[in-house]
Amino acid sequence: MTAMPPRPDTRPDTRPSGLPPSPDRDWAQRAMKILQGDGRRSADTHLVNPTFRGLKGISIYLKDESTHPTGSLKHRLARSLFLYGICNGRIRPGTTLVEASSGSTAVSEAYFAELLGLPFVAVMPRETSRQKIEAIERYGGRCHFVDAPDQIYSTAAALAEEASGYYLDQFTYAERATDWRGNNNIADSIFGQMGGEPHPEPRWIVMSAGTGGTAATLGRYIRYRNLETRLCVVDVEHSAFFDAYRLQDRSVRCATGSGIEGVGRPRVEPSFIPEVIDYMIKIPDVLSIAAMRVLSRRLFRRVGGSTGTNFFALCWIAARMMEAGEEGAIVSLICDSGDRYTSTYYNDDWLRERGMDVGPCCEILEAFLDRGIPFADFPGMMTAASA
Repeated sequence: MTAMPPRPDTRPDTRPSGLPPSPDRDWAQRAMKILQGDGRRSADTHLVNPTFRGLKGISIYLKDESTHPTGSLKHRLARSLFLYGICNGRIRPGTTLVEASSGSTAVSEAYFAELLGLPFVAVMPRETSRQKIEAIERYGGRCHFVDAPDQIYSTAAALAEEASGYYLDQFTYAERATDWRGNNNIADSIFGQMGGEPHPEPRWIVMSAGTGGTAATLGRYIRYRNLETRLCVVDVEHSAFFDAYRLQDRSVRCATGSGIEGVGRPRVEPSFIPEVIDYMIKIPDVLSIAAMRVLSRRLFRRVGGSTGTNFFALCWIAARMMEAGEEGAIVSLICDSGDRYTSTYYNDDWLRERGMDVGPCCEILEAFLDRGIPFADFPGMMTAASA
């Protein structure tokens, strides 16, 4: 018999190639698998559809980002920033990571740093809520405090340089670290979940601005998909974003730090892209806290202050739509849980010390949600449309 030729060996060649090994690349591959695993487990969140009897013809949806493993919208951002740093070769084995943050982003980054076994330092204002500080420390992070909000940038950069580490810099990289075209970003997730709803293309998406990165992702995605949806960004009392949008001037500054943690900035951050915004609203802090409390009662659980900012603007837009006889859907976000603010926004003594009486605002919002009683602008509110 004629001998059969040997079968070709299709197994991968694991013999040394003669080239030196790459420990950094091996570590990066392991790190990417860890981050991708977290993404598969936690990237999508519920789209809540609460019913408000007074809002005839208006459907409300709230993307609940508080259900992420680290409890906030910033979980998405932190994962994107880590992926960005690793893929650009800036985050390597043993790299000390530093961030400037008012809390929630740092909580999420501390979580990812612990997953990857990397040291993490959060630079934050001294008045940051105790619950956020404890969460960062629970994940093994270290907190470095500054007295003035605008000191966080230079301090974080200096600490990263001293440690030969990497400054994650959410305020610069938020808008570019996220793939705004899709890949299950928050915009892609919202519109995917809305696909089977009565109004699959919402009239408005409402989002507050912290870095500006989420608003940039939403606005870009809406244009990329050629959707009719419009984007409203809501700013808070002590913040530079609204005036920069209204005046078309990125040099605007605000000397006082924001009273609503996670949103509002003393300067216009690089990730804030005003050109993708259709409308902006600026509201006093008392309205954010009142709306936060009203929504918490309706959802039977506490939400955070920035969610109150979103919800007030959502109600204001819904009221304008009803006045104009318009119907449709409005989507906004639950940014984080109110459990992080038990000693501040949910503490009546804390509010009284700051001269905040949320009662009248709560009553007006309750009457609107239950009976559709319209409400006018509140003192201190400002609005501006795109040019």
